[in-house]
Amino acid sequence: MKKILMLIVAVLAASNLSLAQQRQGFKKVKISGTVLDKDTNQPLEYATVSLQHTQRANLLTGGITDEQGAFEIEIFPGTYNIKVEYISFKSVEIKDKQIRGNMDLGPISLQLDVAALDEVEVVAERTQVEIRLDKKIYNVGKDLTVKGGTISDVLDNVPSVSVDVEGNVSLRGNDNVRILINGKPSGLVGLSSTDALRQLPADAIEKVEVITSPSARYDAEGTVGILNIILKRGKAQGLNGSVSVNTGVPDNHGASVNLNYRSKNFNLFNTSGYNYREVPGNAENNSENFFSDNRFIEEDRNFDRIRKGFNTNLGLEYFLSDKITIINSVFYRNSNNSSTTDNNTLRFDPNRALTSRSLRIDNEDEEDKTFQYSFNYSQNFKKDGHTLTVDFQVENSQEDEFSIITEEEFIAATPDELENVQTLEDQSRILLQADYVLPIGENAQFEAGYRGNFRELDTDFSVDTLNINTGVLDRDTNLSNRLIYDEDVNAFYSQFGSKVGKLSFLLGLRTEVTNVVVNQVTTNDVSTQNYTSLFPTVNLGYEFNQTESITFGYNRRIRRPRSRFINPFPSRSSEANLFQGNPDIQPAFTNGFDLGYLKRWKKFTFNGSIFYQRSTDVFQFITFTDPDQRTDNGDLINIRFPTNLSTNDRYGVEFTLSYSPYKWWRLNGNFNLFYSVTDGDFTFVNDDGDEFFQNFDNSNVSWFARLNSTINLPAKIDWQTRLFYRGPNENAQTKTQGLFSLNLAFSKDVLKDKGSISLNISDVFNSSRRRSETLTDFNFIDSEFQFRQTTARLAFTYRFNQSKRDSQRRNRRGQQQDFEEGEEFGRP
Repeated sequence: MKKILMLIVAVLAASNLSLAQQRQGFKKVKISGTVLDKDTNQPLEYATVSLQHTQRANLLTGGITDEQGAFEIEIFPGTYNIKVEYISFKSVEIKDKQIRGNMDLGPISLQLDVAALDEVEVVAERTQVEIRLDKKIYNVGKDLTVKGGTISDVLDNVPSVSVDVEGNVSLRGNDNVRILINGKPSGLVGLSSTDALRQLPADAIEKVEVITSPSARYDAEGTVGILNIILKRGKAQGLNGSVSVNTGVPDNHGASVNLNYRSKNFNLFNTSGYNYREVPGNAENNSENFFSDNRFIEEDRNFDRIRKGFNTNLGLEYFLSDKITIINSVFYRNSNNSSTTDNNTLRFDPNRALTSRSLRIDNEDEEDKTFQYSFNYSQNFKKDGHTLTVDFQVENSQEDEFSIITEEEFIAATPDELENVQTLEDQSRILLQADYVLPIGENAQFEAGYRGNFRELDTDFSVDTLNINTGVLDRDTNLSNRLIYDEDVNAFYSQFGSKVGKLSFLLGLRTEVTNVVVNQVTTNDVSTQNYTSLFPTVNLGYEFNQTESITFGYNRRIRRPRSRFINPFPSRSSEANLFQGNPDIQPAFTNGFDLGYLKRWKKFTFNGSIFYQRSTDVFQFITFTDPDQRTDNGDLINIRFPTNLSTNDRYGVEFTLSYSPYKWWRLNGNFNLFYSVTDGDFTFVNDDGDEFFQNFDNSNVSWFARLNSTINLPAKIDWQTRLFYRGPNENAQTKTQGLFSLNLAFSKDVLKDKGSISLNISDVFNSSRRRSETLTDFNFIDSEFQFRQTTARLAFTYRFNQSKRDSQRRNRRGQQQDFEEGEEFGRP
């Protein structure tokens, strides 16, 4: 990195001398060539070529090779010393080269410097988390605990991010986070992001960008920020890639392949994967109903789930010229899931005498299909950084669920029940996007663009119940319904960034015009929401020196209700515990402030920030028990639904630490502490017109911490340990206990470093359980939920034409490229 900085300074210093010589009538000539890896004969991208005049030492110029390893440098005629360098390779020097006219030096081969290789590995590990003006970048390839896992496992290891036992993703303790794939909404996330993220292989991911202060270029959706998942796409010439297979206990088997073929004119890439997983889980729900004959109810649920899925992403990147690139890609996902849920319920009277026992069995089959086509046009103009990109994306998704629910009574003389529940969801989505970037001078940049998101979701929900008199299934019109949710968002943005001395700034404004139509087909009720919102963004950075800097960010964000939040018909996941949407719910807006500090020492790095967010019309999920609604067994029915409360203030502090006490031992930790204050109250009106008032004012302190330790053992074995703890938290109704988990992973390189074998164990102590207590005016509920049990996975990865040494070289090359791109403002 220091050599790159010296080269840049030298080039700038030489520019004045070059201009003076041009004025005196001298004419420049071009010198070109290609830099190659001597062992593989592959081109070396981002190798540095420097030329120093033998008589004028201050006349120094140079350049960097492109993807084909080629370089072309303009110089004045004369005699030069030429030096070609690349990290972890021995440099090549050409002394006293006389240059009188245009000259092609031909291929220049560099030999790997074995002695320097270990040093490169240490540097790469220390830069596992990279810092930008508006985001942090987490490089996935170095994380052993996700080998053979899924995208959900990857996110659960990313600093500032946590994934709960149900798979819900949170950023800084807030679950309203926007998830993008390669900077855009994607079918990779699917209709249900929780399930989709658990089906896609971790090996498909190159890095994850954590964007807590998004610039105006990004969607304003997601009040706490954005997670941008970047997929792998090779840059090496020829055919290269990797194949991974994994197996585990409980049954957890999968295979994935990453292939890339690159030539001078095109790049063909594909990522495909298949997985089969069995996910057993369990839950307990004990409640005390204050006004019911069934005073105490004990529910014991067991889940046996099977997840089978195939996905593939095939793309062709075509280089029309050295300035214009077109990418076409298609993505297809097909998954078939099945589950059996046994719900054993015991009911007791106020004297704790058993009054009834029932067994409710829910057999569910689910079929998910997604097809997505993407087109990207990218043009680089003559001036470096002057670009135009255009994106078009169309997607169709289907998610069909079929359930047969039976309930059998063992004590009470109640007829057995049978329900047939069907949910059919069809989603179509179109994305149009254009971004234009114009450099202004050497240190400034203007950017403008448009993005249109057009989405329609059709949900058809039906419930058929067994008529005990006729013995046939009748449609339950109180539950069956169809809802069509149509959302169009047209966004326009512009932003300007510059660097003045040590100060960098990026100022932007985004306008989003939203049109929402909610068609409740069953009741023939159509409602609309039309609103225009402005979203200003400010990102500032001040660099004291190369090792110390501060950043400040401000942005305004929005949270729009999903269709499930709007649908007023209750779900049937449980007879006594229902989820019901609210058609009157409005979007929530958030203003966020973030102040960050970064300091690097030789073996230690500290990155911390403090943040504040104020939200209006925030979503609060309320549990209400209506004393007038009961099941056939006389149980009180708990209804959970979202509503807009008044305001929410969140204060927080987080920091990430990286420390390498020895060459063979690396530590990094992440700590998040946040304080939340909610003000608001709600009045619930039941079907009889009775009003029930409840105050939801609440304050809560919570935190989570993560510690990763990586130790290089003898015999090329790496050992990684991950500790995670989420502190207790509460709202006006529910208290949730703390949660602890421990993951272990071991990895060994084999087959001359072309292969790797890894073993990882998730949740070693089987302690990842959510325990909570909910208190309402009518009952007290004590619950425990475990989505999955301890899991062990064994994975094998084989790389062809892509040895581990090449991966290390690309990691270092990526760091060099990121350094250069760090001068650009607002780029995703």
